[in-house]
Amino acid sequence: MLPHISLSAIKYSYFETLSICNQVTILVYCLFRQKVLRIFAGYQNAMTLKKRYLLIVLLALFSACRQNRQVRVIPVAEFFKAQDKGYYAISLDGKTMSYLKSQGKKQNLFVEDLTTGRSSQITQLNEKNINYYFWVSNDEIVYYKEKAGAERLSDIFIINKNGENERQLSDNGKSRMHVLKDQLIDGKFLLVSSNKRDSTVFDVYRLNVRDGQMDMAARNPGNITNWVTDSKGQIRLATTSDGVNQTLLYRETENQAFRAVVTNNFKTTFTPIAISDVRPNIVYAISNVKRDKNALIELNCATGKESKVLFSNDTLNVVDAQYSESKKTIAFVICETWKKEKHYLDPSVKKLYEKLDKLLPGTESRIIDRDKAENTFIVRTFTDRNPGSYYLYIADKGTIRKLSDFNPYVKEAEMCEMKPISYTARDGLKIQGYLTLPINKPSSNLPVVVLPHDGPGRRDSWGYKAEVQFLANRGYAVFQVNYRGSSGYGKSFAAAGSGQWGGKIKDDINDGVRWLIENKIANPRKIAIYGSGFGGYIALNSLYSSPGMYVCGGSNSGVINLFSYLKSIPPFLKTNLQMYYEVIGNPVTEGDRMRQVSPVFHADKFRVPVFLAQSPKDPRSNSGEAVQFVKELKKRNVNVTYLEKEHSEFSPQGEDMRQKLYASLEQFLSVNLSRK
Repeated sequence: MLPHISLSAIKYSYFETLSICNQVTILVYCLFRQKVLRIFAGYQNAMTLKKRYLLIVLLALFSACRQNRQVRVIPVAEFFKAQDKGYYAISLDGKTMSYLKSQGKKQNLFVEDLTTGRSSQITQLNEKNINYYFWVSNDEIVYYKEKAGAERLSDIFIINKNGENERQLSDNGKSRMHVLKDQLIDGKFLLVSSNKRDSTVFDVYRLNVRDGQMDMAARNPGNITNWVTDSKGQIRLATTSDGVNQTLLYRETENQAFRAVVTNNFKTTFTPIAISDVRPNIVYAISNVKRDKNALIELNCATGKESKVLFSNDTLNVVDAQYSESKKTIAFVICETWKKEKHYLDPSVKKLYEKLDKLLPGTESRIIDRDKAENTFIVRTFTDRNPGSYYLYIADKGTIRKLSDFNPYVKEAEMCEMKPISYTARDGLKIQGYLTLPINKPSSNLPVVVLPHDGPGRRDSWGYKAEVQFLANRGYAVFQVNYRGSSGYGKSFAAAGSGQWGGKIKDDINDGVRWLIENKIANPRKIAIYGSGFGGYIALNSLYSSPGMYVCGGSNSGVINLFSYLKSIPPFLKTNLQMYYEVIGNPVTEGDRMRQVSPVFHADKFRVPVFLAQSPKDPRSNSGEAVQFVKELKKRNVNVTYLEKEHSEFSPQGEDMRQKLYASLEQFLSVNLSRK
């Protein structure tokens, strides 16, 4: 007699996690198995027949399920839901935790006493939202509130952690203010940079948070583009620019005059990370001076020479480094290939992250805030299929507490894997990127959405991206290309993108599309291209300059006119104008080429449907120009979907706009990629 197997033998917790299709398979197997065994029980070869029968049945059922299983179409709102609770931070003494919490359309600041566990709301905003905030002492928080009637400007306030003594620090009018050091000096001063004196440059002021008085601490002679303080809040470094070359200035104390230390072309990376607290004249910096890949080095400002290389690798590019003010040393560097990885210089920090990896397995962990003693931490986790969660970790107790999910509506099992890819461009340059394929679909002959990133000096990175997962859920393969000029691949690769807007950058992406077609991944008759910012420019440029490759395309807040884009550069960036000319083009000497690669002048060359989303408040674009461009396209019978955005979808109140944008994009792609 053969042994009896019933549903009770199946562990319920496991059964519950299976897909509906696989649950059905098990149920069918268990229900019919008894009848099958009775039929063959009288035969000597029952065991052999049983094995054959079960193999055939199971293969057939699983095969049918894989072909017929339907992936849930996840609502747009679930992908682009704003955080209900997030942006956690820790007071300097580690005793109080703060966070932002949404209340309908409002967003307010809350604090939690980590000793008692009691939480309280400390701001009472009804309309405008908080853009950014940070602790400046054990008891006080500075926050940036959206400025009424102004795009990308904020008013700055300070408030006690008990919600008392809230006050605006200064009325900046239309000027901008940036806090240089997020801690109070002498218990009452904040060091800030502001362009209130001259809109084209930023001076440094000492802002008295008790009476709002601002006194100039350092006057900008007109060419300083960046100020850097030491751990005590003293201004020790500055960077000047003549538009192409950048010079690092240094002084040992604030009583001394700045002196030039080293000069580099803007194509060379030299980024100060910290000024040593214990070694005179030593600055830690990320540098690719006389090398292709970024390294972490020590610069001796007395001699202007590298005194030591702390981390260097011919194949790895350093993109960030963490300096510990409590330990007064560099904790680790971050390198990025297809994923970011830490290389530790401090063994104790390595042990900290190893502990986090054990507590939070299967995720990437990032410490986003800490107390001054570096004992209490806010940790953010994520993967390519999960936007992640926030945790509170207390090192000396070894305890960890989940605070909230970044987006609780996202289920990792429903998301798609983001895989690294590489191919060779037509001129032999190696291009890298990512490919995300929809789940439970054959990985061939797929409709594709090409998603060029914004930039140009940026890159796509491995991790969760709602836009990518949204498109993959709709059944599209999503193709992200780190074209030449993207950051993170070394000096030569970045420099290869200069002057190639509408040129080799576009060719890199087109070569990637051909790679998808040659490898049978893409359906050549169902390929779209869409991007935001510079990615939107690439998409529009590709639609008219690469006829026959894309069946439709779209742009969100994209550049349509290079001349207008250069004119929109704000006054405080005018010192970098020559750098923009090298990267984009000089309107005086390269006017013809710039006109040739600006979509606004080529409405007559568009032959496929266009999606265009634009905000009239976007300072980078001329909304009137965009409207006229749409009219010209329609006049030529081009199918245009135009969405005017009331405000940025990335603003704190942008959830409705995000949902409207992606619902419109979904409909546009569905209609135009299903026609062929």
